Amino acid sequence: MHDKGLQKFFEQILQAIVRHFNFEIIKCIIVASPGFVKDQFYEYLMAEAIRQDMKTLLENKSKILLVHSSSGHKHALKEVLADPAVVAKLSDTKASGEIRALNEFYDMMKTEQDRAVYGLKHVEYACERLAISTLLLTDSLFRSADVVKRRRYIKLVETVKDSSGDVKIFSSMHVSGEQLGQITGIAAILRFPLPELDDLEDEESDADTKSQEGHSVNSEESKSEEEDN
Repeated sequence: MHDKGLQKFFEQILQAIVRHFNFEIIKCIIVASPGFVKDQFYEYLMAEAIRQDMKTLLENKSKILLVHSSSGHKHALKEVLADPAVVAKLSDTKASGEIRALNEFYDMMKTEQDRAVYGLKHVEYACERLAISTLLLTDSLFRSADVVKRRRYIKLVETVKDSSGDVKIFSSMHVSGEQLGQITGIAAILRFPLPELDDLEDEESDADTKSQEGHSVNSEESKSEEEDN
């Protein structure tokens, strides 16, 4: 029963490869699993490629990289992408550039906090001052139902490019895109420090507090009016 299920799973993956993979564009295919599943799949893939005379697949078999992972869950992708063999294979790919940029951003957060910002308002503030060296944002932001916000993101990208900055757009389906999504989905590495951003945070915090206090006062006034009535 297990063997039949595995065979069907392999067949589905093969069909997905045939339908969706453009080998003229793809530079690397990573096959990861715990145990020997990855090896079994590779054997199946090559056997079927020979049996069905899939020349394109056979010609590009050098692009397939087998990697061990601790589990079959999505979170294991992070450790897979940190594997030295994978890093070397991906060295010239878009995904590798995104991972490097995200790692640089996190390093900057630890060493030079005034040169690493995230959140739309802070990134826009840095952009207005032409301070952005690298802009990082997820593709999901461009699918926002809020048209005004979408335009703000597009304007950011255009402004950063016009000022010779680098723009990295992360796939929300990729593990690096998920990581960026956890910190609002937009961040930037700056050319120079902007320590005044701390003051901007304080101003926003004060504004939020005043808004809450005003709401509380209004609630009390409404309650008092109701009692009088």
